[in-house]
Amino acid sequence: YSTILLLFLFIGLITFTQVAGDATTRTLTDMGGNEITIPTDIERIVVACQGGVAQEIVIMGSPETVVAMSSMNMFPMFVKMYPNFKDLPNAGSFDDLNMDTILKLKPDVVINSVTASKGNAKITENDIPVFQAYTGKATADTIYNEFRAFGELFNNPEKAEELISYWDEKKNFINDRMKSIPEDERKTVFYTSNKDLGTDTNWGVSYVATSGGINVAKNLGDAKVNPEKLAEWDPDVIIIRGNTDGTYPDQEIISNPQLSGLSAIKNGEIYNVPMGGFWWDRPSPESALGFLWLAKILYPDTFKEVDMVSEMKSFFKNFYRYDLSDEEANEILSVNN
Repeated sequence: YSTILLLFLFIGLITFTQVAGDATTRTLTDMGGNEITIPTDIERIVVACQGGVAQEIVIMGSPETVVAMSSMNMFPMFVKMYPNFKDLPNAGSFDDLNMDTILKLKPDVVINSVTASKGNAKITENDIPVFQAYTGKATADTIYNEFRAFGELFNNPEKAEELISYWDEKKNFINDRMKSIPEDERKTVFYTSNKDLGTDTNWGVSYVATSGGINVAKNLGDAKVNPEKLAEWDPDVIIIRGNTDGTYPDQEIISNPQLSGLSAIKNGEIYNVPMGGFWWDRPSPESALGFLWLAKILYPDTFKEVDMVSEMKSFFKNFYRYDLSDEEANEILSVNN
């Protein structure tokens, strides 16, 4: 009997060890559709891309888990809120990675882009899980998948759903207001990322449409637009993305003699998109503020009661855990002053 008892105890020990071992890892699906195995509790993250990833981490997870990240100096407000990001090691980004640094840091997971196939392969070759984020390849609807995935990554699905509910609330608010404006009276918009009139028709179309506008370049694909084509479209409004150094090419566009006949320029309807913790015109948790801002720019009477300072303070408090001052909020909005 003692032999049988010992045998059962041994089998039980093996079973317990297997269960305990299984509890230390879990699987989830990233934005590239890959199922990855990660530790149950994420304690060390290398961030190898931008695209709103740092913002998702601090909302759904914790900034203290990040052990390496490329420079965040282009986002001064974000670094002000989370100064620990200032001096982190830089392990490279996208396909240009410093694998020696990554290996020394022993991350539980590396977060990189769906566009970085070479970099992702380098990481997985070294038996490190890589979570692929959209980094600009999302739309105003598909980004919800990424929010939920980050919620799962950090065992915080409740915060992900709170963020999605916030987005739905703002999108529904804009949609309801836009019902009073017939389709043929809606503003046409050219969204450009530089002085050479480059345009983004992935997120750009989604961003403008969600805000109640019509993107004149929606059928073009990502490309540079020549002045003749832009004159043919003659958009009501031109919306400009900021450069990575914090500057905007608005004056170069306004002073371009080839564009002087555009209605948007003659009517002073050319605007720089603000940047809070991240660009408001790129997929990130903060983009919902960008929708409200653009809706108010396009239809000031329809959205006259929208108080952007109040909206920003609420968002920053609820999701960044930061008490944004009126002065800071107005500084963010001052890019068009």
